[in-house]
Amino acid sequence: MPRGAGDGAARGEQRLVSIGTVLTRLRQEFPEVTISKIRFLEAEGLVEPRRTASGYRKFSPADVERLVRILRMQRDHYLPLKVIREHLDAVERGEAEAAAPAGPGRQRRPADDIPWTDGPRPDGSRPDAPGDPAADPAEPAPPVRIGRAELLAAAGVDEGLLVEWESYGLLQPGPDGGYPADAVTVAKLVAELGRFGLEARHLRAAKAAAEREAGLIEQVVAPLRRHRNPQTRAHAEATVQELAELSVRLHAALVRTALGARPR
Repeated sequence: MPRGAGDGAARGEQRLVSIGTVLTRLRQEFPEVTISKIRFLEAEGLVEPRRTASGYRKFSPADVERLVRILRMQRDHYLPLKVIREHLDAVERGEAEAAAPAGPGRQRRPADDIPWTDGPRPDGSRPDAPGDPAADPAEPAPPVRIGRAELLAAAGVDEGLLVEWESYGLLQPGPDGGYPADAVTVAKLVAELGRFGLEARHLRAAKAAAEREAGLIEQVVAPLRRHRNPQTRAHAEATVQELAELSVRLHAALVRTALGARPR
């Protein structure tokens, strides 16, 4: 092998860093990031570090830069991971510009791409001006609510069945009489389980387990919600969604494991 090629390969290998080093670098801008967060992003296919023969992750400078862009899009634009992954993949294929797409929280303006800390922006606005959308992260959109008639129609069940489910706490209307959008999914799943003879009374354990898991997630994100940095507080909601996804995946894996351990 030519010496130059060998030296280049060696230099490339030397530039690879461990997940601990990556965490240290990221925390300079994202103090709330954790190793679990990095591993979650890898599991979701947003970053693909190399692996040593012994299985240790090794990140290239491009991997670290990709992580920075992912975290910035989550923090600044409130984008879901699926949108971020599709956008970054399109950028790598040359099909999209590097600028992040507008998130649900607010509409991007040209000045938003500039990290102004003080003084007026090119459009004359100031980041510390009252009511400036760049000074304070936008409030999350209010949760979608549906009425009782909509829920019955979407789930394809009658009033009597819904009343029974409510009596066991599987579904509960809010003070306004409406239900969260996820109530449709819950209703459909409960109805499907009913086809196998599982009644609402059998599912109380599932409801109790879900409430315990929600309590654990609340404990994790509570410090983020109390943080003085408004961006960190806004990031708490994205963290809730990620933890919920991980919890669901863990629950499914544990059920499969328990079923596999039972004698045939």
